[in-house]
Parts: sequence; structure tokens; C-alpha cells
Amino acid sequence: MVRSLGWDVGGAHLKAALAEDGRIVRVWQRATPIWQDLRSLEESLDEILGVADDVDRHAVTMTGELSDLFANRADGVERLTNILSARLGRRMELYAGRAGFVPASAAPHRYADIASANWHATASLAATTMDEALVMDMGSTTTDIVPVAGKATRAAGYTDAERMVAGELVYQGFTRTSLMAVAERVPFAGTLGPVMSEHFATMADVERLLDCLEEDDDQYPAADGKAKTLEASRARLARMIGRDASEASLEAWAALAQCFAEAQLRKVHDAALQVLSRGGLSDEAPVVVAGIGRPQLRRVAARLDRGVVDFADLLDCPSDLRDAVTRVAPAAALAVLAAEAD
Repeated sequence: MVRSLGWDVGGAHLKAALAEDGRIVRVWQRATPIWQDLRSLEESLDEILGVADDVDRHAVTMTGELSDLFANRADGVERLTNILSARLGRRMELYAGRAGFVPASAAPHRYADIASANWHATASLAATTMDEALVMDMGSTTTDIVPVAGKATRAAGYTDAERMVAGELVYQGFTRTSLMAVAERVPFAGTLGPVMSEHFATMADVERLLDCLEEDDDQYPAADGKAKTLEASRARLARMIGRDASEASLEAWAALAQCFAEAQLRKVHDAALQVLSRGGLSDEAPVVVAGIGRPQLRRVAARLDRGVVDFADLLDCPSDLRDAVTRVAPAAALAVLAAEAD
């Protein structure tokens, strides 16, 4: 039996998925604020390794190199690789996207391929099972939109800069995105008013008020560091438009939350339309949804008039792990791809 462990080292979360002969049997997600320091990453690595037992192959992708703890992406890739190598040893390989798996020793000169390649892993796994699809993964911070056709990824961009221009990377996430980055103006009480350019509230508050949030998916403190309750979320939301929650009804604040959700939805929908406008996918190509933001992505798919395939449908895993697997799609994809490459 081949045991492969896929790792996705993000700037905010560490995600991991363990596969046995290509079947996902366990997943992990831990909050790791790399922009503060590397201690939480090191502790989470040690915790997961302590319960994963013997692993034949470690496959690693990362986006944490973008954290402002590092001087630049090359520095981030190198320092993260050193931390990982010290714990995972010679059985570790880095996922370099278009270049495939490479040894840790390749990090200094392949950093541009290694940096932020987790989206490529998810799309590559989809390409092994689907003739064509639009792969969409909404996490806590960003949304990836990747076309797959002819058993291959068909992304127009590769680096973050290229992918943002191409519409394939959207800085809109399900929980951590500040509301000032979602909308500039919102309707309220019959007026159309500006949104304050302050980090008073996040999309977690919006999704909580709309009853769309699994609290385990919101692993970071609220914008004001206070409680994660409906009352506290209303207070934070009201502050975004210069008000107090006592000034309006519960229904009015729920309606405002819906306006922010709609504004985010439009941003992601517009990006998907941009990607689809290049051609290459038929009208029958479904949307593969992954990440904690699947509720939003299903709405996007409905607007695109396309069918929906859950990422968990693309691989083998126990039924009780399906939701967890979709939350760590790049890590799960790497665990499977590593097993197949063994």
C-alpha cells in the first residue's frame, strides 16, 4: 500500500490530505498566519506528522510565499521549502505545476513554477477524470477559475499577476475578505450609500447572517476581535455603512448582507464570463466546485446555466469525508497525483 500525503501551505491555512493507494482517508486544516511568523506553521506540521504515521511520499504545493514576512517570492519559496524539508525529508517533492514534481533542491531555480501552483494541482486532477470543465475553488481569501479541456488545464495565465489579468484568480473569498473590497456602494433604507474603507467586517459576517456559514470554516478572529454571533456580525455590518445595528430591523441587516453577497457573486461571475469568453469549452461543460465557498460557486454555476460537479466526485474517499475533501482540494489532488506518479 502506497501512503501519500498532500500538503497545501497557504499564507493563512495549512491543509493536508492523506491517501492510501490513491484513496483519501484523512484530511486536516489548520490556521497558520504566516504573515506574523512561522511558529504556527511549524507547530501544525509537527501535529499532523505526529498522527499521520509512516508516509511513502510527501507532495507539497504552496501559496504562503506571498506573505509579507518574506522579502519576495523566491525568498518565500526557499524558506518554506527549508522548513518542510527539515520535517518531511527526502520523501518530499514540490509541485511545480507545469513542470510537474521536482525535488526540494530545485526550489531556488524553479521558484517561479513552484509559487502559488495549488490551483494547477486541483485542475490537473480534474483533467484526469473529465473531458472538459470549469474548475472553481473559493477559499477563505481567493477564488480560482480554471478551464479544463482535452484532459489538460487550459489556463491563460500561470503567475498570480497573469491569472488576475486573465480572470482566473479573483481576490474574493468566503470568509476573510474585507467588505470594503466587495462593494463600494450598497443599497440600504431606500438609498444607495458608500461603504467605509475600513476593515470593520468580513464576508464571514455576511455568510453568518445569511445562515450559509459553517463556523469551523471561519478560523480567524472577527474584524474587531469580538464574538462570532449574529448580534456581533450585525454590529460589524452596520459599522460598514456608518450605522449602529439598533437603527434598523433584523430583516434590514439580512437584506444588506444579501447585497454584499450579491456584489461578491457578481465579481466572481464576471471573472468566469471573462474566462469562458476565450472559447474552448462547450456549453455543456459543467462547473467543478471546491473550497469552503461552494454555496457561492453553485450560484455562479446557476447563472452560467451549467451543471455542477462536486470536487469530491472526482476521487475516491469515504462519504463522511466528502465535505472535508472539497475544502482542501489542492492537498487532496496532490495526494492522489503523487500516488499515481509513484
